[in-house]
Amino acid sequence: MKKTVSAKELPAALGPYSHAVWAGEFLYCSGQLGTDPATGVMAADVTSQTERAMENIKALLSSQGLELTDVVKSMVFLTDMGSFNAFNEAYGKYFPSAPPARSCVGVTALPAGALVEIEAVAHR
Repeated sequence: MKKTVSAKELPAALGPYSHAVWAGEFLYCSGQLGTDPATGVMAADVTSQTERAMENIKALLSSQGLELTDVVKSMVFLTDMGSFNAFNEAYGKYFPSAPPARSCVGVTALPAGALVEIEAVAHR
């Protein structure tokens, strides 16, 4: 069974995709940028973009009755691997214990000039 999710708490999608898709007991969350949903403004640096992206993921999960502790896998895209340590410091605050599995790759560019994009897969 597949069910798409559009969360009013998040910035509007920048293309033809859903904020998330339920597939059985798993919620596949589309990548979140560091955009403030209230203002549409992108945060300034990798630390604040990471924090904003994680807050967007929290809001998406919450809209579906889930929490960050339900995340089993995340995928991270950075435009500058030199910011890996700053990213890790900000990201780690959201998973103080038993963090999910994670991938992190360097990319040449992200939508809207973002420095970081974070996807998540959660299990109910």
